[in-house]
Amino acid sequence: MDQNLKQLFVKVGIREWHLKKMSQLMYEIIDKQGVLDSRRDEENSFASFYFLTAPSCKQSEDDTPPSAARGRENKVDARSTKFQEQQQSWTDDLPACRLCGVGTATNCTYGPDGKGIEEHANEDGYLRFRGDNGCFLYGVFNGHEGNRVANFVSQRLAAELLLGQLSSSHTDADVRKVLLQAFDVVERSFFESIDDALAERANLLSQLPEGVPLHQLPPQYQKTAEGISILEREISGGATAMVALILNNKLYIANVGTNRALLCKSSSDGQNQVIQIGMGHTTENEDELFRLAQLGLDSAQIKQAGLIGGQNSTRRIGDYRVKYSYSDIDLLRPAKSKPIIAEPEIHGGQSLQGVTGFLLLMSDGLYRALETAHGPEQANQEIVSIVAAECAQQNSLDAVAQAVVDRVRKVHHETYLSGRERAKFCTRHEDMTLLVRTFNYQLGGEASDPALTPTQGGRIYPVSVPYSNNQSTSKTSVTLSLVMPSQGTMMNGSHTNSTLDEITPTLTNQSPTATLQSNNTQTQSSSSSSGDGSLFRHRGSQALQPDENGRVEPYVDFSEFYRLWSNEHQDASAIVLGPQ
Repeated sequence: MDQNLKQLFVKVGIREWHLKKMSQLMYEIIDKQGVLDSRRDEENSFASFYFLTAPSCKQSEDDTPPSAARGRENKVDARSTKFQEQQQSWTDDLPACRLCGVGTATNCTYGPDGKGIEEHANEDGYLRFRGDNGCFLYGVFNGHEGNRVANFVSQRLAAELLLGQLSSSHTDADVRKVLLQAFDVVERSFFESIDDALAERANLLSQLPEGVPLHQLPPQYQKTAEGISILEREISGGATAMVALILNNKLYIANVGTNRALLCKSSSDGQNQVIQIGMGHTTENEDELFRLAQLGLDSAQIKQAGLIGGQNSTRRIGDYRVKYSYSDIDLLRPAKSKPIIAEPEIHGGQSLQGVTGFLLLMSDGLYRALETAHGPEQANQEIVSIVAAECAQQNSLDAVAQAVVDRVRKVHHETYLSGRERAKFCTRHEDMTLLVRTFNYQLGGEASDPALTPTQGGRIYPVSVPYSNNQSTSKTSVTLSLVMPSQGTMMNGSHTNSTLDEITPTLTNQSPTATLQSNNTQTQSSSSSSGDGSLFRHRGSQALQPDENGRVEPYVDFSEFYRLWSNEHQDASAIVLGPQ
C-alpha cells in the first residue's frame, strides 16, 4: 500500500478501516488531497474499499459542478451495489449445528375482514453454530426499529465466543466471565460502527437554526433535514438477546431483554420438569425496578408507564438515544447513570449429563401471541406440549420448530376471529422465532420398529378435548401430557450414552417461572409406559369388522375421561360426551 496513503488515513483518524464507513468529513479531506480520483481508487484496494462503502458521502454541490457530482454519485452507487452483491457474512463459513431447528414468522396486523398484513420486515435474528471441543452456540435476537442491530449482534457475538475464547478447561466462573465480556464488546463495537454517522449527524445539526423542529425548517434546509433523517435511522434501533452456550456438556444461558428460554427434561423416577431459565427484563420485573430505583428513578412511575423509549425492556443492546441521551427523556432524566443496559443475566452451567428433553429459545413475539390468546398462566406449558406433539409427528427439527410457530399463529388468529373476550387482545402479533435443541430426544419420523406400540414409539395420537366458551381467568386447566421417546437412536449433542426409562410426564399448572414437578396423582396420562395397558383394549392381531354404520370399536377406552371431565364441568351438563 502507498505509504502516503497510510499516513493520510492515520492523519484523518481512520482506525478500523475494514469495519467503518467513512464520514462526510473524511471523504472531503481525502478527496481534496487527490487520493480517491478515478485512477488511484482502481489501483488501491484500501482506498477503493472506502470509496465503495460511502455511497451517501459526497462533496457538497457548492464545491463541485452538478455534472461532476452526478457522475461521482453514479460511480459510487454502481460500485457499492457491486460490492454489496459480493459481500457475504463471515459466519456463513461456520459449521451450523444440525441438532436444533428454527421456525420463524413475520409480524401481522389483522383488518376488520380478518386478513393480516405485514407492518414491517422481520426484525428477529438467530444463530446456531457448532464450535470446537464440543461447544455449541445458539441465540435468538429480537430487534426493534429495524433488524440492523439484531444482525450485527448475531454475527459479532459468534466472533467473540467461537474464535478460541472458550476451552474445555474453563470453569463455570470462567465461562460466565467470557460471556459477560462478549456482550460488552459487542455493544461497544456496534456504537463504534455508527460513530461516523453520529459525527455526520452532529455536523448537519450544527448547520440548522437552533430550536426549530425538522418538519418546520425553511425550504433551503430541506436537503439537510432529509440527510439528518437518514442518519437518524442508521443510528437508531436496538435488540434483545437470548443466548445459550453448551460447553463441557453444561448449559449456560445469557439473557438481555424479553426473550425466553425453557428447558424441558424428564427424570427416571417419573417426574417432569419445565424450567423457565431467568425472567424477562421488563418494566414489570421487580428486580429490574429495584435496580432502576437505586439509580434514582421512580420505579412506580416506570411500572405505570410500561414503556421506556418505546419498548418495555429494561435491558437491550444498542438503542443509542436511550443509552446516551437518556437525560432528554423525562422518565429517565433523574438517573445517576445509564438506566438501560446491555449487561446479560447469566445462568449456569447446568449439567446435561443423562438429560432427555429439549431446550427452547424464543423471541417474545411467540409466547406473547399465546398469552394474548389464552392468558399468561399456561403459556409455557402450552408451548412445551405443542413442541412435544410436533416432535412425535415430524422427522426434522426445522419442521418441528416451524410447525410450532405455525400452530401458535393459528391459535392467535382463530382467537381474533372468534369474537370472544380475548379477541380484543389479538389484533396483532410481532415477529416470532423459535429455536428447538433436543437432548436424547427421538423424533416421530425416526422410529424404525413397526412392532412398537404408539407409546413405545414416542408418538402422540390426537384427542378431541371439549372447549368451554367461558372466558373467566379462573378457567379449569386441562392437563396435557408429553410422550417422551423410547430407548433407541437418539439425537444427542452432548455425546453421552446414558438413557432414561421411558416415561410419560404430565405438566402441572404451577407458576411458569418455577421448576414444575408433576406429583399430581389424581391425573393420569392418556398413555402409559408401565405396561399395565389399563386404558387400552387388547384385541390381538385380528382385524376388526365395521358395524352397520361403518365404524369400528375404538382401541382406547375414554369412559374415565368422560366421567372426570363431566365432574369438573357441571355447568356444561347439556353437552353429551362419548361416541356419537
